Amino acid sequence: MEVRPVQPEIRAAWYADELGPAKVVFLRPMPRMAAVVVVDNVALGPAIGGVRLSPAVSVAEVSRLARAMTLKNAAAGLPHGGGKSGIYLAPSMDGAPREREMRAFARAIEQLTDYIPGPDMGTDEGCMAFVHDEIGRAVGLPSVLGGIPLDELGATGYGLACCVDALAADKLIDLAGARVVVQGFGAVGTHVVMNLAGRGARVIAVSDAEGAVHREEGLDVEALLATKRAGKPVSAFPGGRAVDRDDILWLECELLVPAAGPDVFTERNASRVQAKVVLQGANIPATPEAERIFHKRGVLCLPDIIANAGGVICAAMEYAGGTRAQAFAAIEEKLHANTAELVDRVSADGVLPRQAAGAMAVGRLHTAAGYRRHF
Repeated sequence: MEVRPVQPEIRAAWYADELGPAKVVFLRPMPRMAAVVVVDNVALGPAIGGVRLSPAVSVAEVSRLARAMTLKNAAAGLPHGGGKSGIYLAPSMDGAPREREMRAFARAIEQLTDYIPGPDMGTDEGCMAFVHDEIGRAVGLPSVLGGIPLDELGATGYGLACCVDALAADKLIDLAGARVVVQGFGAVGTHVVMNLAGRGARVIAVSDAEGAVHREEGLDVEALLATKRAGKPVSAFPGGRAVDRDDILWLECELLVPAAGPDVFTERNASRVQAKVVLQGANIPATPEAERIFHKRGVLCLPDIIANAGGVICAAMEYAGGTRAQAFAAIEEKLHANTAELVDRVSADGVLPRQAAGAMAVGRLHTAAGYRRHF
């Protein structure tokens, strides 16, 4: 019988420091299926983090995402550490949940009781239902099983709007008529558009994978959402001018919300941004070099570990048995307070926002670690 080696990507290196990772576990749940779980840090409690299903997953990627979850959960003041898992497997081509594979993965992680899986790229609430059925431990469940459908309800987009509320309270932005540009019109982008428009902001441009639409006087958000629901690209919306997808990133505006992929802004293009505030709806949409350029130019860039924590706050409330109302109240309270603290630290210390956010998170981790047994 031929023995096939594990793909080299799954064996890629990762780094360790004083925060973690606490565990890196390699799994073979079933033939032709490899997986890795990184439990980065559990000083604050069991780690929450999504299950990424992809043929290109690597340990390096999973480790980096697990650390981001550690910092995000700590910065949000949640009683959870950070973790992540990756399954080396192509997503289902028909979009159906991979029931057999997810059940096998669930059994493989049954003894990793300090890791609570959730949905991520390539997995969804149906996948988490299978995991929960096997081991009784998952977040992001269907509502019929007591879950809070955070994407359907727009928890992350709502959280981003709460960050803007805090900036408005600090007089850093005037929401009435504020020009908003949103890159990405998926679960995050649609809800941040609705929430900011409802607060009186003027959404002037939106993009999706196929293109973008721009109208300086403001887009009709309800009509734009109807176009989205009809399955059409935003460039087909008749209430604005179709433009190239990335052109909207350089428009003059008060709020720029990258809510698509990573590394959109780099040292090569960061100087072209004409926004007053960059609100990171996606994970790592700007490189460290880009964030330094923003800071030097006076562009306030709210990092992902603060700004887009609404989803994981919702997941933590679900795990604790909270209701939808309690989850959204927690998002509002935590993100308003954390944004205000971040702004104060940036102003007082003159540091980059990401440095201030990291200090907030690491301070909480060190304090929690002091209560852990050291022998």
